[in-house]
Amino acid sequence: MKRSTIAVLTVLLLLPNVASASPRPTWIGAWATSPTTVPASDTTTFENQTLRQVVHLSVGGGTVRVRLSNEFGTQPLVVGEAHVARRAGAGSAVEPGSDRRLTFGGRASATLPPGTPLLSDPVALPVAADSDLVISIHLPRRTAANTVHAFPFQDGYVAAGNVTGHTDITPTAVLGKWHFLTGVSVTGERGSTVVAFGDSITDGAVTTRGANRRWPDVLARRFQDDRRLRHLGVVNAGISGNRLLHDPNPPAGHPAETYAIYFGQAALRRFDRDVLAQPGVGHVVVLLGVNDLGHPGTDAPESEKVTAQDMIDAHRQLIARAHAQGLRIYGGTITPFKDDTLGFYSPENEAARQVVNRWIRTSGEHDGVVDFDRAVRDPNQPDRLLPAYDSGDHLHPNDAGMAAMAAAVPLRLFR
Repeated sequence: MKRSTIAVLTVLLLLPNVASASPRPTWIGAWATSPTTVPASDTTTFENQTLRQVVHLSVGGGTVRVRLSNEFGTQPLVVGEAHVARRAGAGSAVEPGSDRRLTFGGRASATLPPGTPLLSDPVALPVAADSDLVISIHLPRRTAANTVHAFPFQDGYVAAGNVTGHTDITPTAVLGKWHFLTGVSVTGERGSTVVAFGDSITDGAVTTRGANRRWPDVLARRFQDDRRLRHLGVVNAGISGNRLLHDPNPPAGHPAETYAIYFGQAALRRFDRDVLAQPGVGHVVVLLGVNDLGHPGTDAPESEKVTAQDMIDAHRQLIARAHAQGLRIYGGTITPFKDDTLGFYSPENEAARQVVNRWIRTSGEHDGVVDFDRAVRDPNQPDRLLPAYDSGDHLHPNDAGMAAMAAAVPLRLFR
């Protein structure tokens, strides 16, 4: 036998038995939301209650894993029990036979230290794309609700005691926020995750509540209609009021002190958590900037006014960080807002919007461009939303506008 052949055989004998090892599953983000903390005026607490929260899945799979978070908690978060199930109909009931108890390291209960997330163990539960999933969490101890997503445009439910495993419950209240819940991932034969990273327009502001008509939802349905893209999950990392460059900072005595903290940490600060940490992430679509223009002088100090170049530099930082992790990143143009009811518009802000949009379209620094501006603007008055797409505040698109935005996303970017 030749010496080289002996050497190869020796190496093979020393290697682990790869053929007998179980392949690692491909985890794909099916749903996500970005958490924030709460203002001092939000004193919501839970004690010996079950939160039954509804989420809408962008992609299906055979195994489910849930991510909880105590990121903004100041005390340990005690989860007495948690279940996941397919939703039955439009209320609080779950599909009989689909309920599964979640475990955490093999245990039915868990304690999350302040500032930490927690992944459940995988659980076998076939779920379909474009369907609703229900996560029920029992909170046995008095718990301040200080890790939330404030504007879900989806109802959840509260019930007394531990009813996590019940097919139906008797709600004592309707939840207006997502609490302590930040992600659902599923397994597939292959796949990757597309993150929609943005502000209220991505979050789904002013769309029909419970109808899942945000542009990322509509984009996910487009993927499912294309057999070449059905392996892609879409997760929504939009936060209403979010800015590229600044955290919330309402002026002292301003009414925004009661709500601005819900706007979340600046995009530059939260990018690693909300984009890079998503399971299977491969792509990110960025739509941010309107609040950087509009908040100074309304919900933030004038001193936080930014220039078009400031915003371009922020985008360049997101591009660099995405590319460093092997992601493809697509720039979304800022949509028009002349005569908005929030006081954002000024000729100066419009000029800055045009400069940023021109850079997004022509610089070639992103891996692709999604021209949301072109999709929803009035061709006769391009600094305004098309009336058919206007929710009424002249800034947020309505359901039809969201559909037009999703249709503007070139599917070739993901093939």
